[in-house]
Amino acid sequence: MADDLALGEPHTVVVIGGGQAAGWIVKTLRKEGFTGRLVMIADEIHLPYERPPLSKAVLSGDADINSVRLVSSDDFAALNVETWQPDCAMSIDREQRVVRTSQGREVRYDRLVIATGGAARRLPESLVKTSHIKYLRTLDDAVSLGARLRKSERVLVIGGGWIGLEVAATARKLGVQAVVIEGASRLCGRSLPNSVSDFLLALHRSNGVDVRLDASLVALDDHEQGIRATFADGSTLDADFAVAGIGLTPHTALAQEAGLVVDDGIKVDEFGASSDPFIFACGDVSNHPNAWLKRRVRLESWANAQNQAIATARALMGKREPYAEIPWFWSDQYDVNLQILGDIPAGIEPVIRGDLNARRASLFFLEAGVIRGVISINMPRDLKLARKWMSQGRAIDVATLADTAKALA
Repeated sequence: MADDLALGEPHTVVVIGGGQAAGWIVKTLRKEGFTGRLVMIADEIHLPYERPPLSKAVLSGDADINSVRLVSSDDFAALNVETWQPDCAMSIDREQRVVRTSQGREVRYDRLVIATGGAARRLPESLVKTSHIKYLRTLDDAVSLGARLRKSERVLVIGGGWIGLEVAATARKLGVQAVVIEGASRLCGRSLPNSVSDFLLALHRSNGVDVRLDASLVALDDHEQGIRATFADGSTLDADFAVAGIGLTPHTALAQEAGLVVDDGIKVDEFGASSDPFIFACGDVSNHPNAWLKRRVRLESWANAQNQAIATARALMGKREPYAEIPWFWSDQYDVNLQILGDIPAGIEPVIRGDLNARRASLFFLEAGVIRGVISINMPRDLKLARKWMSQGRAIDVATLADTAKALA
């Protein structure tokens, strides 16, 4: 990738996207002393906000736009950002370094940052024959879904991943019956070991959720005032409406049409630079080399959206410090705070500290005596210590990890 000094100091930076990563780009640029023109093009009308509360506090009605904004309206105004909202970037002319939008506007950039995130993956049209289905990705989605939940008696949640489970937990908080269907044999199977999948299954069932695994959905039709789901075994299930949480599709079409290298996200280096040295990408839409995982990865997490954006903005200002964060993710469900740090290697039995059944435990995954990953359930202090040791590459005594009679510190 070309050096920023060789490219010249940027006078105009254009950011495509208006989510958390985009918000941290503009915030950090101003903090680092960028005084040039800053344009943010976003298809939502809202100023940048954080997404984790959408499936929890916003959905339940305990939070609104004012409590999830990245910065207040006044503080954002002080950043002096031209906000083209709602508008959508339609093309990138890399030769002229010009972005054109759906409203006919165009802007020339010295640096361009693509922080377009992604969209909730849709169920196949051949399967869905009803309008009574919702997806959760945006603030407006959460507000609409919350209003629908509060008028319903029973919701069908399609997908036993993080979004689906958080929606089910919020539905139960609101007193709504929830049925979760998952096509695989366990919950969150791509990111968790069997023992923690079993823990989540027991957690939801103990809170009254009807969880059905190995459930192959073949049709979703209108039925009376709601929906009827039909499964491969011929069984059916009725509900007021359905919510699908089956993953994210990154918004890469714009980058692909511009000729950037895309492979499960826009490929960037450790400074956020794409295959075009004038164009950067960060957040859910980017695929970066992760020093901790020792492989390329596209991360969908609050921490990555924030921290990669900060590193990318600093790189735009010539402060090139490689983005090398240990991946971190969390989920709140009922009275459980579950956090995942680092890598969860397949086939490695964890060292367990605490008691999963008591909902207070940490699972440590070690390779050659060094912690590679941690799953913490209501034990945030363990995770804080583990992060320090992982950053140091410190060798850990397994017996001490498991012995709750001894302080972990």
